[in-house]
Amino acid sequence: MIDDSLAGRCIAVPETRELDLFTALLERRGASVLRCPLVAILDAPDPAPVRAWLARFCDGACDDLVLLTGEGLRRLLGCLERHDAERLDAFRAQLARVRTIVRGPKPGRVLRTLGLRPTLVAETPTSEGVIEVLRTLDLRGRRVGVQRYGSEPSTRLLDTLTAAGATPLPVSPYVYADAADDAAVADLITRLAAGQVDAIAFTSMAQVDRLFGLASRRGLNDTLRAGLSGSTVAAVGPVVADALRARGVAVDVMPGEAFFLKPLTQALAGLLAASRS
Repeated sequence: MIDDSLAGRCIAVPETRELDLFTALLERRGASVLRCPLVAILDAPDPAPVRAWLARFCDGACDDLVLLTGEGLRRLLGCLERHDAERLDAFRAQLARVRTIVRGPKPGRVLRTLGLRPTLVAETPTSEGVIEVLRTLDLRGRRVGVQRYGSEPSTRLLDTLTAAGATPLPVSPYVYADAADDAAVADLITRLAAGQVDAIAFTSMAQVDRLFGLASRRGLNDTLRAGLSGSTVAAVGPVVADALRARGVAVDVMPGEAFFLKPLTQALAGLLAASRS
């Protein structure tokens, strides 16, 4: 059965890492996809602090480990493979020993590739959801590793740990960087405002930051807001949705439970098909 629920629709996709996959999911439903990857995910520019953290972790420095993203755990493994492959077995052994608290399903999926499962999963896949889990635990005297989200300081999470009597040990194994050049992003804003884009689907908070940051530098704030208000705005999950709402953007559609690309595609297609009928 042919699914043409997005036939004739132009969908802007700011995704980077899974751009081809997301594009394919949309095009199978008949969409025309406007690719504009807004951010790239890169290893930490200086691997030394990451390697030092990994050495401590492999030597048993942590009692608990908070994993905010699957990407972060993949980058930690990648750092070991490139620089300290002899520690890979020790790293896996420590992952099996410590209590792992994960923000959502993605870190859990990476753990399962190692034959492991997370100890605790936040009911709400946000940093606040992780904090809610931590508040239920006795953390006095415990050493808690924290894999940060990009280069965010995670101040509230670290303060929660300190207030609970724990010693936080943070690590930032990756950073976000600009992907598309500024001219391409400005063109996306112009096309949104001109009504040439039916929907835009955001899959990370960093994409929202980049888009609004460039709009501010170029004096395109009003143009961007007009374009977004005239388009269907989709968010992959509550973290992204909150980032948009904080900037006054109405989020039209978000998956109900599973915050991945396929449910996002289904939710977006359902909304646009309903609006057409």
